[in-house]
Amino acid sequence: MKSVRLGIIGLGNMGIGHADNILSGKIQHCEITAVCDPAPEKAARYPGSKNFTSSAELIRSGLVDAVLITTPHFDHTPIGIAALEAGLHVLVEKPISVHKADCERLIAAWKNPKQIFAVMFQQRTDPSYKKIRALIQSGELGQIRRINWTITNWFRTEAYYKLGSWRATWAGEGGGVLLNQCPHNLDLFQWFFGMPKRVRGFCNLGRYHDIEVEDDVTAYFEYADGATATFITSTGEAPGTNRLEVAAENGRLVFEDDRLSFIRNETPMTKFSQAAAKPFDMPATEETRYTFRGQGGQHVEMLQNFVDAILEGKPLIAPAPEGIHSVELANAIVFSSIQNQTVELPLDATAYEKFLQGKIATSRFKRGAKRAPGVISGDLAASYKR
Repeated sequence: MKSVRLGIIGLGNMGIGHADNILSGKIQHCEITAVCDPAPEKAARYPGSKNFTSSAELIRSGLVDAVLITTPHFDHTPIGIAALEAGLHVLVEKPISVHKADCERLIAAWKNPKQIFAVMFQQRTDPSYKKIRALIQSGELGQIRRINWTITNWFRTEAYYKLGSWRATWAGEGGGVLLNQCPHNLDLFQWFFGMPKRVRGFCNLGRYHDIEVEDDVTAYFEYADGATATFITSTGEAPGTNRLEVAAENGRLVFEDDRLSFIRNETPMTKFSQAAAKPFDMPATEETRYTFRGQGGQHVEMLQNFVDAILEGKPLIAPAPEGIHSVELANAIVFSSIQNQTVELPLDATAYEKFLQGKIATSRFKRGAKRAPGVISGDLAASYKR
C-alpha cells in the first residue's frame, strides 16, 4: 500500500475541515475515496469521491482502507464497531464515545492489533503540553502535591448552540462542556497525572445558555498518593483563562498565557521543612522559563500520524483505547454532581449508563428529529483553546 484510501463519515464542520486539509495536500500518502453524510448535498463538494448516505454502505464498499468518524457523539460507537469488525483502520473524533460503557463496547471490538485505531486528541501535539508531560514523567518536579487547572477560555455564544438541534442535549450530544470541549483537557489531565481515585463534581446545567446540559463545572480529584486537584471549566465566561498550576516537592510549574515556567526549589520542600532551623525560612528558588513556537501540528499532525501508522508502523500519538479515560472523568464529574456525593473510580459504567438513559428520556432532542442546519464561519481551529 502506497497510499491510504480514506472514507470520511460525517460532513459537519469537523469532517469538512479534515477533508479540506487532505485535499489541500497537507496530508501525505492519503486520498479521500469515499464520503458519507445523511445530507447528500454536503457530499457534492467532493465530486472525486464516492458519495454515500449510509455509513454501513461505505464500510462495506471496498473503496476504503480506513475511516475517519466525525459524526455526532452517539454515533461514534456503532459506526466504530462496524468499521473495526469490517477490518478497517479507524480514526475517531473525540470523545470516542459518550459514556464509559459504550467506550468499553467500542474498544472490545478492536481485536486485531494490526488495525490502527486512534482518537483525535490533537492537543497532544502542542509543544507546551509535551514539555509539561516530559517534566512530570522525568521526575523533575518530584512528587506532586496539588494541581489546579482552570480552563474557561471555551466561551461559546447562544448562536453556537443553535447550530444544530442535537447540540448540548442529553439525547443528541450526551453532555455539555465536559463532553464537547473538555475531552481535550481531561485527556491531557490524565496524560500528565494519571487517573484519580475519587471525584467530587459540581455542575451547573444551563447556567449561561439555554441548554439542558452542563456549561459550568468545578471538580475536585483525590489521588491514591494523597495529591489533590481542582478542575474548573465553563463555556460562559469571557474573557476566559487557561491556567495550570502544579505544586510539587521540587517547585511550582505554571502554564498561562502561552508561557510555561518552573520555579525550582534548590532543596525539596519537605526535606527543607524538616531540616530548617528557623520557623519562617523558605527554600531558595530558581526560575526556568520555556518558550515555544506555535502550537504543533494539531489536526494535520494527527491525521499524518494515523496514515504513517498504517503505512509505516509508526507509534500513534493517541491510541483510541486511551480515550476511555477522559470519558470516564467527564461521566464521573456529572454523576457525582447529580448524586451530590463523591464517586470512586473506576466508575460504575452500568450505573452511569442507566442514569444517562433517564436523562435522554426527558431530553428536548429526540433521535431521528431533523437537525437544524448550521455552518461555522471563520477559522474553526481558532476555537480549540489550549
